[in-house]
Amino acid sequence: MQQRIAPLLARQIGFAHRGARAHVRENTLEAFALALRLGANGLESDVWVTRDGICVLDHDGVVKNRFRSRPIAEFNRTELPQWIPTVSDLIALIDSEIHISLDVKDTHAMPGLVDLLMSQQRCSQYWLCHPDVKFLQQWVGRVGAINLVHSTRLSAMKGGPERYAASLAEMGVRCVNMPFADWNGGLVALFHRFNIYAFGWNLQFPEVIQSGLLMGLDGVFSDWSDRLADEMQRITVL
Repeated sequence: MQQRIAPLLARQIGFAHRGARAHVRENTLEAFALALRLGANGLESDVWVTRDGICVLDHDGVVKNRFRSRPIAEFNRTELPQWIPTVSDLIALIDSEIHISLDVKDTHAMPGLVDLLMSQQRCSQYWLCHPDVKFLQQWVGRVGAINLVHSTRLSAMKGGPERYAASLAEMGVRCVNMPFADWNGGLVALFHRFNIYAFGWNLQFPEVIQSGLLMGLDGVFSDWSDRLADEMQRITVL
């Protein structure tokens, strides 16, 4: 077994990607509730905003029928299918120990989303992700204890990962999220040296989840909430 590297977070987060999507329909309250019952300590979803300003959770951001697809932004909340939950619905589902990672797919959702999250008691357990670091930089200092996360790839780090980590730290963006295939223990240690949390996504098999946890990733994302919980429990007894 590989040697364990300490994470930056006191407790690593196992994010259920779109809820327990390996078992039930993704991005539904059923999927999120099942993920929690299976032992995930984090939930992940994607945020869009309706025509009447309500932040809702869906991956593609469109409503499809037999004839065409329309963006969520063209609907009021009450016009959407019942299975699409709001961010408020998700918050009401969790307890104080659960982290939430939200991929901000529609930037118009950001003001209302930040207002909603900052009205809660656990801002440090919210993680807002976006691939445009300049967009995130605009929100530094405006989100309280909410964590801003840059979603990127190793190949996109112009000038190399060390220069990139330093620039994130200077901006005040506290976390980077990359596909697990881009990570290794040395990279995790580099970002931790700049006090940047390291998240990895697309960890689906038990041995891969275990590897990500052992290399010190602070958060790992999987479709399999039960596998996440099992491997996180296994790591705690090492």
